[in-house]
Order: sequence, then C-alpha cells, then structure tokens
Amino acid sequence: MDGPMGREEPLALYVHWPFCLSKCPYCDFNSHVRAEIPRARFGNALRRELAHEAGRMGERAERPVVSSIFFGGGTPSLMAPETVAGLIEDTRTLFGMTDDVEITLEANPTSVETGLLRAFRDAGVNRISMGIQSLEPEALRFLGREHDAPQAIAALETARALFSRISFDLIYARPGQDAQAWRRELDAALALVSDHLSLYQLTIEPGTRFESLFRQGRFHLPDDDDAAALYELTADVAATHGLRGYEISNYARPGAESRHNLTYWRYGDYLGIGPGAHGRLTRNGATFATRRHRAPEPWAERVERTGTGAHPEERLDNRDRAREMLLMGLRLAEGISTTRFRRRTGMTVPDATDPDILHAAIGEEYLVHDQATGILRATAAGRLRLESLLAALVL
Repeated sequence: MDGPMGREEPLALYVHWPFCLSKCPYCDFNSHVRAEIPRARFGNALRRELAHEAGRMGERAERPVVSSIFFGGGTPSLMAPETVAGLIEDTRTLFGMTDDVEITLEANPTSVETGLLRAFRDAGVNRISMGIQSLEPEALRFLGREHDAPQAIAALETARALFSRISFDLIYARPGQDAQAWRRELDAALALVSDHLSLYQLTIEPGTRFESLFRQGRFHLPDDDDAAALYELTADVAATHGLRGYEISNYARPGAESRHNLTYWRYGDYLGIGPGAHGRLTRNGATFATRRHRAPEPWAERVERTGTGAHPEERLDNRDRAREMLLMGLRLAEGISTTRFRRRTGMTVPDATDPDILHAAIGEEYLVHDQATGILRATAAGRLRLESLLAALVL
C-alpha cells in the first residue's frame, strides 16, 4: 500500500497568533513583541488564509470536517474577540464542524486577558488553556512572567465559572527546586483545577535568553537523576488527584484529554495557518508537510498579495510518515495501533525500526508490543528515556 488514509478522519485546525506583550526568557516559539499590535490587519490575513486553504481542498463536500480548533501563539488572548468569532464562523461555513468540536484558546492570567474571557466564550471558544507556569512568586520572576500568583488563581477561578473545560501549564525542574517543593506546588495547582494539566520540564532552547544565561553559569538545572525523580513524582501526584499521564507532559481526567493535540500525536491531518504554522495534510492519497513564513509582517504581505503565506509543500514518502508517526505516537500512553500505522504509512513497524534496538527495547521492558491488540507502546520506564530510545530505534 503506497499512501496514507483518505478523508474518513476529521481535520484539526491550528491558528497561530504571533504577538506577545513580552518575550519569556525560556521561550523559543514563534512569538514577537510589537509596540502596537496590528490586530485588524492580522485578523483579516488569518481569515483570508483560511479561505485560501479551503479552496485548495476542492468542493465543500470533499473537505474533511473540523473536529478541533486551537488558537495558539504567541498570546492569542491578545486577539480581538470578533476575530476569533469570525475565524470560528468561517471554519463552520468553509469546512463544517463535528457536533462536539473542541475550540481551545491559550490565555495568560493578566488582568487584561482575564477580562476578555467572557467575550471569547461568547465568540465560540469552549476550552481555555492558561499559561500559569508556576504558583511560586520567585519562580514567576525567574521565568519572566507578567502575572503573579494571586492573579493566576483569580484567572483560573474566572475561567472555571465560564468554561467547562480548562487546562493550564506549569514548568518544573527549575533551578533549586526539590521534590518536596514541587509536590506542594503541584498539589495546590490540582486543587484549583483538576481537569487537564500540561507539566513541562524546563529545558534550555537555542536562541533564548536562558541559553545565554545558562552558558554563563548564571543558573543551573537539576541533574538527570533529579529531573527523572521529579518526573516520576509528577505522575504520582497527578494520579492521586485522578489525572493520568496520557502523554509525556500531559495529564487529564478520563475524557478530558486535549482532542486537538491527540490529533498531532496520533498522526492525523491538521491544517496550520498564521506565521510559522506547520501542518500535515492528505490530498489525493498523498501526505504533505506544510509550513508558513515565520516573520509576521512578511507573512501578512504574502497573504495580502497571494492569499497565503505558505512555503512550497513537501510531499512525504512512506518512510517520512513512518518516522513521524513513531516519534509522535510513542509519546502517548495508549501507544500506536500497528494496523493503523500500516494504513497511514504503507509500512510495518519492523520495516521502520532498527530490529536489534526494537528487540532490545522490548526485552528491557521499555516497549511493549501486544500481539493480541496490535498495540506498540512505551512503558513508564520507556517514556522516561524516550528521546534517546527513539533516536536509536527509528530509522
């Protein structure tokens, strides 16, 4: 079989808003600070690019229905609510939506953004993802956040009154953080909202201010053993609150998992619009990797001139798809269906992996291959060392 599945699976839509009030020192996302944010111009450009992409997918009846929309950034809660409403309505008109469509918007707990939450709900957003990052005052200062802990708590309380589904982010494995302090902070966070949490270890990303400070020895991170202990503690504390780790950095009550992000990890189709957005799209039996121009103003100029800020698409062959599906799918606790893997990639798992490494990983109980269900998954021990395991395993 040469080629991925067709249209039977719905589509996820990612909308990238590139602007922030300030640049966090750990952040390597495509985010930009402007003295004046050109909201109207970029709102219009996003809507135009969405319409352009819909037109490339053929007649309305041929387009996949959208099951999730994710407004990410940057800081998408700096968008005008009417732009969010317009993009949601355009999606409904151009593509159609599933009855239970998930529409997520990322927000920060500053007073300005919190004050707009009701307007975003009225625009059609039904899930909020809050960038809290910490509940510790010193950590918030270190991470360069614009809010304090009382603002974060107030924002979560406001969000809980308006939305049935809430997630928020925390960063751990920070300088000087020990297990006892992290347990206290995590317990306090889960007492506020215990639906979905994204819990990320602090990493040093190239090109960030933290990279420069770290190289200068201005701060130190926990060593690998301490970081691993904090990771295991994270899963234990989340479990006591009824949340399971369904992906390496994400924890949720059953049924509260991020449906949008599951599309990525399960290697489904997703359309990305806006500066720097990526996508994976199936057309005529082939999968294409898409990406947009990163710089906001040149992206907008291209959209205004041609309807899109996209770079030329890359057609992915069987091995490309197999590699990507393994790298994404083994992050999930549920693992990968080998039957779906073959349908999506045209290859079997043994054909796409180093046989000796696969055999050894199963023998060491880092991976489990359930012959009865056809599921390949990483164990808890395997997910703890997944990066190095995948580097050796995937061809």
